[in-house]
Formats: sequence, structure tokens, C-alpha cells
Amino acid sequence: MNRLFQGGLIVDLILVFMAIETMGLLLIRIRGTAVFRPLDLLVNGGAGAALLLALRGALKGDEWQGIAPWLVLGLLFHLWDLRLRWSMHRTP
Repeated sequence: MNRLFQGGLIVDLILVFMAIETMGLLLIRIRGTAVFRPLDLLVNGGAGAALLLALRGALKGDEWQGIAPWLVLGLLFHLWDLRLRWSMHRTP
């Protein structure tokens, strides 16, 4: 169990599961059931993936310079996600 966390392998496994989930949701959409808009799904997933990559760097002992770009990218994806949600729910 230590090996999973110390080397950041746990993050890689979670990223694989996230990719499988994303593909599954996109396939459901292709089959005609609109669960999420693809852009919404990818932007939200991008925020999560960026935070997971920052976590992997921290688990591996990377310096802050290797972690900070992932955090900034996660913030940018999060702000993009908020913008998409805000524009979807605004009343005319």
C-alpha cells in the first residue's frame, strides 16, 4: 500500500478510472442520452486531473515549482467550469 502512495501510482490509477468514466459518459451521449455536454465534462475533468497531478508531484516529493503549474492549471479549468455553469443558469 505504501508503494501506491509514495510513488504516486495511486494518482495514475485514479486518472485511468477518470478517463474510463469520461469515455463511458461520452459514449452514453453518442447513443442519444444527453447526460453532459462534452465540453462541460472535459473542463470539469481537466480541473480534477490537474489537481491529481499536483497531488502526484507532492507524493513524489517534487519541489513547489513542479507542483504549482498543476495547481494554476486546475484553477484555470475551475474558473472555466464556473463560467460555463454561470452562463448556463443565467436568466434572460
